[in-house]
Amino acid sequence: MTSETGTPLLELQRINKSFGAVHVLHDVDFTVHPGQVTALVGDNGAGKSTLIKCVAGIYPADSGTIVFEGAPVTVNSPRDAAALGIEVVYQDLALSDNLDVAQNMFLGRERKRKYRLPLLQKLLPRTLDEAAMEEAARETLARLSVRTVASVRQQVASLSGGQRQTVAIAKAVLWESKVVILDEPTAALGVAQTEQVLALVRRLAEAGHGVVLISHNMNDVFEVADRITALYLGRVAADVKASDVSRSQVVELITAGRSGDLGLAPSTAAESI
Repeated sequence: MTSETGTPLLELQRINKSFGAVHVLHDVDFTVHPGQVTALVGDNGAGKSTLIKCVAGIYPADSGTIVFEGAPVTVNSPRDAAALGIEVVYQDLALSDNLDVAQNMFLGRERKRKYRLPLLQKLLPRTLDEAAMEEAARETLARLSVRTVASVRQQVASLSGGQRQTVAIAKAVLWESKVVILDEPTAALGVAQTEQVLALVRRLAEAGHGVVLISHNMNDVFEVADRITALYLGRVAADVKASDVSRSQVVELITAGRSGDLGLAPSTAAESI
């Protein structure tokens, strides 16, 4: 686990977001450190998805600051987020069943073949460099110690839920991401597949990525998370080390916005709720 004394990869400072008269996020602070898994937890309607969509450039924040690697940044689109090194793996995975693993990992960012002679570059059509994409996909899976996917030429339609999740995560890592946000990555998985995905989440952190895990499953959260940020009605109810809280305390934060026996300072607990 990386120390929290260094510069965070991502900091959200006093983020606010409203939709019409509905104020969804209230002065939310959120920090992601390299080499750590930060669990973002909260009940339905707590603001988790809205917060992540502000980071991903899908929704513009009404106010507040996004700081990436120590410098304030503006994220107006998913392309801006990707350029910084922020990748989001959504619950639907956004994979195409009719394409193979390598094709899915490069979908929308395909590599074109390069010719050595400048004249050929002008005269010949730029076809896809299938060999280079296949090799890059294979190297990424190997770097993540993925052994559950037999071939990068296997069609995604033939993969299990856990294998699909693995491909979606590897796709995010392929693009040299620094922050990887995972939205309920184990929601539809069995026990064995869940263990595979959680092991991959830990390996992402150990490789130096900042990982955000959005989950309702407290077993998953406590198995892999270094820190836990709990949202309640759009406010940060607590931001604590996972080792400093129990499951019952986190559930109380999620359902009531506070935990009576947690002993949080007023600045940490959502006292205004």
